[in-house]
Amino acid sequence: MESISIGLLGLGTVGSGVVKIIENHQDKLCHQIGCPVKVKKALVLDLEKQRELELDPEILTLNPEEVLLDPEIDIIVEVMGGIEETKEYLIQALEQKKHIVTANKDLMALHGPELLDVASKNQCDLFYEASVAGGIPILRSLVDGLASDRITKMMGIVNGTTNFILTKMSKEGRTFDDVLAEAQRLGYAEADPEADVGGLDAARKMAILSTLGFSMNVDLADVKVKGITEVSGEDLHYGEQFGYTMKLIGVAHREGEKVEVSVQPTLLESKHPLASVNDEYNAVYVYGEAVGETMFYGPGAGSLPTATAIVSDLVGIMKNMRLGVNGKSAILPEFPKKLKEDHEIFSKYFLRLRVKDEVGVLAKITSIFSNYGVSFEKILQNPLEENGFSEIVIVTHGESLYNHEKVLQELNDYQFVQSIESSYRVEGGNVHEMARSVVSV
Repeated sequence: MESISIGLLGLGTVGSGVVKIIENHQDKLCHQIGCPVKVKKALVLDLEKQRELELDPEILTLNPEEVLLDPEIDIIVEVMGGIEETKEYLIQALEQKKHIVTANKDLMALHGPELLDVASKNQCDLFYEASVAGGIPILRSLVDGLASDRITKMMGIVNGTTNFILTKMSKEGRTFDDVLAEAQRLGYAEADPEADVGGLDAARKMAILSTLGFSMNVDLADVKVKGITEVSGEDLHYGEQFGYTMKLIGVAHREGEKVEVSVQPTLLESKHPLASVNDEYNAVYVYGEAVGETMFYGPGAGSLPTATAIVSDLVGIMKNMRLGVNGKSAILPEFPKKLKEDHEIFSKYFLRLRVKDEVGVLAKITSIFSNYGVSFEKILQNPLEENGFSEIVIVTHGESLYNHEKVLQELNDYQFVQSIESSYRVEGGNVHEMARSVVSV
């Protein structure tokens, strides 16, 4: 094999980073692969656009078929984004026996199993390391480094935009809208940030992680999602008083044959390693039955970190090409999907209530929790400036999601509770043991 030719679908920030790494690291790539690597064609939207890269104009094309159907192109790197049209492009490329590297989390979360099946049938590789946490090699670690272990839980910060916003709100006392505007100016947030701040971006990544880590097809619809748009300065202040730090946390937890997957604002014990992950950085905590606890940390986005993950996938595919083993690395899910019911999902919870400041109100609230076997770990009551009202802040012991929802419903119906200002999951302590002891009372 004299050389390996790459076709690019997209030449934006990440695509340009891929080209830079291929050009600047050509000696290392040649050493690992045994032959040169070159970018032959790149699909773009505008041939005349000014780019940082100096590329031969012959490389650029507006016609996707010049990339998808070129018999000399061995591997296609997809960094154009989009879902349905992009999916059709990749299926067409796989049917042409071209290997695929993609950073498209939206596509893989929705159509990953179908695309991997097409790749397997055509004896092609489809790698997608960059789709989850930028430059952090978390997928490769799950598939290779932890292949002999049984993963029981994955918990992490997998969206840099929301982590940047919550970090600034916590450390600088700024409002959500103020920090979001700064994140947009700095390029950390899109003009339409809903996928990030609404939790959808993180949910897509958790669906991908769960599918790989638990070896079962977890769909995006299986992920319970809550974003950070309602997080207030008061929530962060009370959390800090109780020894917690707020993060948007993705959780994938397996017990026996059943799993739960969620993304939601979560109060972490401040001593937890994830609590110190700040700004746009990502981190994923993985629990294995044999290895115990491991944490993967690094930049979750950006041109070169994401491009590094893409080129690492390229190297993996090119090594497989040299060995003649393409299309043999994909392992189909081993287990049928079984999701936990709400009564099987346990956590501690933080609640902030606005109530009438009258005798017997706290006792009634306590009895509502007690009726569902829920006790308090921490409680704080503060009078409000508005006469006749006070604020009650509670951290519960472990309780099921089912009981938590029932408690919220009864509190909402109780005439002396003016409003439930906030409710968040809390991570820390042995939740399941506490929950069992509470239920048995």
